[in-house]
Amino acid sequence: MATRQGNTRADGEKLALRLSHPLLGMTLNGKHKLFKPGQTIVDLGFAPGSWSQVAANRTAPDGRVIGIDLIPAQPPRGVSTIQGDFLSPVIQEEVRAYVRDPDLGRPRRQVSARADEGITEEELEDMERGYIDIERQAHLDGAEVEIIRRPAEASDDNQDDLSRLPLKERDARQGRAVDVVLSDMSAPWDQTAGFYKKSLSDPYFRMMNTSGNAFRDHAGSMDLCMAAMTFAFDTLKTGGHFLCKYYKGSEEKAFETKLKRLFTKVYREKPESSRAESKEAYFVALNRKETATKEEVFGE
Repeated sequence: MATRQGNTRADGEKLALRLSHPLLGMTLNGKHKLFKPGQTIVDLGFAPGSWSQVAANRTAPDGRVIGIDLIPAQPPRGVSTIQGDFLSPVIQEEVRAYVRDPDLGRPRRQVSARADEGITEEELEDMERGYIDIERQAHLDGAEVEIIRRPAEASDDNQDDLSRLPLKERDARQGRAVDVVLSDMSAPWDQTAGFYKKSLSDPYFRMMNTSGNAFRDHAGSMDLCMAAMTFAFDTLKTGGHFLCKYYKGSEEKAFETKLKRLFTKVYREKPESSRAESKEAYFVALNRKETATKEEVFGE
């Protein structure tokens, strides 16, 4: 029986769409249009990687996707990943440092053209290495690694100077290098047993979707959404987008208000595949405003 050889990239994307959450398929089908070629995407809680795979396909050929997760997971092809607790300031700073370098995470062919500019093969290899790999090697070599500090939010004194610059340069000066932040994070259960085990797969037994306690699930999801939104405030370019999962409850309205202060449009979406009684839903926030300050956005 003859078999048809399909287009590898197209078939791979269809598979990823089937494996990914239906909400993401809906956004890709034109409702929100989150992704474009060449973008920088940060996927928080990326495992098992289906969202990252779709994002990588839709931002190709010169886009980049970085996923962060507490549990170990094999990254999809073309996706850079960091295993660690995103709530850790150290991990967040590593992600910020990574995305500020415009070459890290790009396909090799995007930077190989620089060989004509006198860049050596070794330097090209360094461009492809992750920030954590570079830091680890420097530590092994006994070298001190320069800590890249978060750019300070623009003050009134230098707002006038920034206003004279092009938008792209204004964003860069403020550390805004990301086009889309996705957050599908879930809070892990507290570990109560198995401390003697050394396997890297142990975190799988402690990850959760819902605990059965609606208040706990909602409160935990709001904490994670707030952490993701704070990161988005610091790193999203003007016009960038934000998507986060949450469980419905009393705090969602206040969080939505904060989103509306930072983005021009905010939507609530409930996946079609979710049970009617399920509390799971998503906020989709589009077009980050340029001039919204942290006090205006997060102030009560």
